[in-house]
Amino acid sequence: MRSIFKLYPWEWMVDEEFGDQLFASLEGGVQWIEPIWKMMWSNKALLAVLWELFPNHPNLLPAHFDAPKQLTSYARKPLFSREGANVTLVRDGRQIAETGGEYGDGRFLYQALAATTSWDGRYPVLGAWVIDGEAAGLGIRESDGPITGNLSRFVPHRIEG
Repeated sequence: MRSIFKLYPWEWMVDEEFGDQLFASLEGGVQWIEPIWKMMWSNKALLAVLWELFPNHPNLLPAHFDAPKQLTSYARKPLFSREGANVTLVRDGRQIAETGGEYGDGRFLYQALAATTSWDGRYPVLGAWVIDGEAAGLGIRESDGPITGNLSRFVPHRIEG
């Protein structure tokens, strides 16, 4: 095979019985449509590492491994998870929301809770795409609760300049 497309998460694939053979496929010239390096960006550990490297940066929220440390309002997230699974939100020391899921067995990240606003009972989250320093698109996810999940609505936007 020269090209492979997959939907199964990389972090699951490398733990499978055939996981060690995946790396041989990379050296053998197989083109993965979703490359293995994307696994790095889906790991929430990156948030804590960025905070350690750039503390108090205006574009980052405080984030820590395994404990909230001084945070009293935070989101507890599994390092590897998807679609809002196994997330717990705590505001002023009180749990305000929690989701179940299949990702609750590993390590967790604790990230400062960002203020959210409900608009007509919907909680929007904005995702921006920037290419070479230029705005290229905007996606809006709306959920019925403060945790964005797999049933949250997606409203794409396109920016033309």
